Amino acid sequence: MIRLIVNGAAGRMGRRIIALAAEDKEFAIAGAFERPDHPDMGKDAGTLAGIEPIGVALTPRGDVAADVAVDFSHADSALAMIGWCAERGIAIAVGTTGMGAEGNKRLEAAAKKIPCLLAANMSLGVNVLLRVVRDMAAALGDAYDVEIVEAHHNKKKDAPSGTALALGEAVAAGLGRNLAEVAVHGRHGMVGERTVKEIGFHAVRAGDIVGDHTVLFGGQGERVEVRHVATSRDTFVRGALRAARFLAGKPPGRYSMADVLGLG
Repeated sequence: MIRLIVNGAAGRMGRRIIALAAEDKEFAIAGAFERPDHPDMGKDAGTLAGIEPIGVALTPRGDVAADVAVDFSHADSALAMIGWCAERGIAIAVGTTGMGAEGNKRLEAAAKKIPCLLAANMSLGVNVLLRVVRDMAAALGDAYDVEIVEAHHNKKKDAPSGTALALGEAVAAGLGRNLAEVAVHGRHGMVGERTVKEIGFHAVRAGDIVGDHTVLFGGQGERVEVRHVATSRDTFVRGALRAARFLAGKPPGRYSMADVLGLG
């Protein structure tokens, strides 16, 4: 039995993690953490998730015995959770984005003590796609322009999405480019001809779109489009739970979804 903590347990992702983990005999939910001023503090996490009560209340971070924590919160909370887990020897899988350089710094330090995983997107399909677009970029080379189009719901605050950036990094790796030097975000006005090296990003925000990412390779006389469409947040939850299973019992270190999927 894997004892699981969910940080950000009252959020949309947190509630679904609680619901699906409660159905899985491999997991026992040990803690459901939220910010101290959350209006649902003290309520049963199962009830909040829309399932039967599980006997675990929504609480701030506290001393809880667990094997793995899954974090879908916000940057500040995730940064604190990484340190909290490292102090207690609890593995952590982080799906929160926007932590920047400080996030990598915290994870590198924590990885000396515990197994850590950070993924911009925990969907299994997206993580296979990352490998596919890297290999496609390497094979097609500079003869093909690359554009990345992503669409999300109208409540999403950051753009481009962390997944779009991860896809861009995969493409850049395949092409031997530095993404920071070649990324172009949207176009407006007389911008001139497209350069050979640039990788374009375009963000759409509308309605309740869960997640839609397309990587377009455009050559002379043809184009190849690779697309991933998420129709339910449960796909991210299942990936997160698979990551949690993978991390349980692993030695300290940095891991990725590629490791979880056995992609090397």
